[in-house]
Amino acid sequence: MSLYGLLLVLHILASIAIVGPAFVMPIIRRSARTVGQLHFTFGMTTKLAIMPKIGGVVLIVTGVWLMILTKMGLSQMWLNVSILLSLLMIVLIDGWIEPRMKKIVKIISENQVQGNEIPAEFGLLIKKIVPIETAAQLLMIATLVLMVVKPF
Repeated sequence: MSLYGLLLVLHILASIAIVGPAFVMPIIRRSARTVGQLHFTFGMTTKLAIMPKIGGVVLIVTGVWLMILTKMGLSQMWLNVSILLSLLMIVLIDGWIEPRMKKIVKIISENQVQGNEIPAEFGLLIKKIVPIETAAQLLMIATLVLMVVKPF
């Protein structure tokens, strides 16, 4: 396999490492109906949070390397737009969603919730994050479409 092929495979795997947890975990978290399920999903989210960070670093390094190998640089509009969308997605996830999720996890772990039903206050906190998670997921889809279609 050539260097280009290896970098391309690593680039694709890195994008899967980012999109997978970032896209699927909010859906799983929203499906929690009991306190036990909520604890489990937040535990999974916390453990899987490292994958998008590692994938992001690998994605950037391999992307830059691929741009150097192909001598493409930033000359393609689809590439510039996909980089911009990716940066917006990172800001939404790391700058907006993650700090709020940490607060929710802290509140849940500090409060010894009795019973199986999720208290209304936790549901309200989680529902405030849903539109932002949806926006991040739409950015992911748009970025993937740009990478596949390369319209301009």
